[in-house]
Amino acid sequence: MKQRSLSVKNKLLSIQEAVEAYTWDGMTYCNGAALPVGSCSIAFGKEMVKQGRKNLNVICHCGSQQINLLAAVGAVDRVEVGFSGLEVYGFAAGLNRAVSSGKTLIEDYSNGAMALRFFGGAMNWPFVPATVCIHNDQQWCSADHPEEYPCTRKIPEITDPFTGKKYGAMRTIRPDVAAIHVTMADIYGNAIMLGTEWNRFEMSRASGKVVLVADQIVHTDCMRQYPNLVRIISEVVDAVVYWPYAAWPQASPGLYDSDEEHMFYMNKMMKTEADTREFCDQWVNSWNSHEEYMALIGEDKIVKISQTATAFLMDPYRKWIRSDAEIRELQSRTKG
Repeated sequence: MKQRSLSVKNKLLSIQEAVEAYTWDGMTYCNGAALPVGSCSIAFGKEMVKQGRKNLNVICHCGSQQINLLAAVGAVDRVEVGFSGLEVYGFAAGLNRAVSSGKTLIEDYSNGAMALRFFGGAMNWPFVPATVCIHNDQQWCSADHPEEYPCTRKIPEITDPFTGKKYGAMRTIRPDVAAIHVTMADIYGNAIMLGTEWNRFEMSRASGKVVLVADQIVHTDCMRQYPNLVRIISEVVDAVVYWPYAAWPQASPGLYDSDEEHMFYMNKMMKTEADTREFCDQWVNSWNSHEEYMALIGEDKIVKISQTATAFLMDPYRKWIRSDAEIRELQSRTKG
């Protein structure tokens, strides 16, 4: 019997092409992140800054340095988030400045609520019943309707038709675009994620357009070998970006740890407009190629963060990793 291909379309794009093709001003945007210090498509967010995206409605399960940067440059009108800090690296200074100034509205939920809302979006439900975020200010306080307290529109009360008990109803999340960081992907958009997932599976099903930002490109045989680990499938993916160290200065389990020095530095530089401009001049606008991006991080830093205790997690997949030369050839075919 002839083996059936998982997909026939090579979806590899450069990061510049993906941002140009799949993002726009005023869109509702979410980025797949595993905790505020873990896997997030930060390089994609930097490219959006370079291309001048603005008036964004950003939805984050967990805040990261990506939303911190986007808010710091004034690109974000509104945020929905389950957690907006940077853990040990401090309060997200750029986001805090944007919210405190009135530029950005922040609508607060819990991580449990965000998980339910992404799941509801993936299922194409009109709403999800709320068993969390009720009977407290997460239900009654709304940045969208600050004059109303208690607000009855953010999480309105509903009655369970079977028991008569009172719950809440939360809007599901259906972003226009999701840029999801993954550990490895094939050229068709099948992906494996190592480490905590944080609803990247549901984001990929709930979003109108999906761009994968992958640290490694692997042969599709890898996906066939481990089909139970393929949490994002080609059928829901529009583009694949190959960008090693895309989550830097955050971490990608199995490949590199967070860059603690740069995490502290970046957050400090988000505190003022002047410092943010200085940061962007050096760390965002100064590179166009991946080689320039890596040179900016620096060889010594790359060696240091790559000596991770989780490196063994990649051992089963190493024989399928495509070389840079192979990937350049595959990328050239998408332009043919």
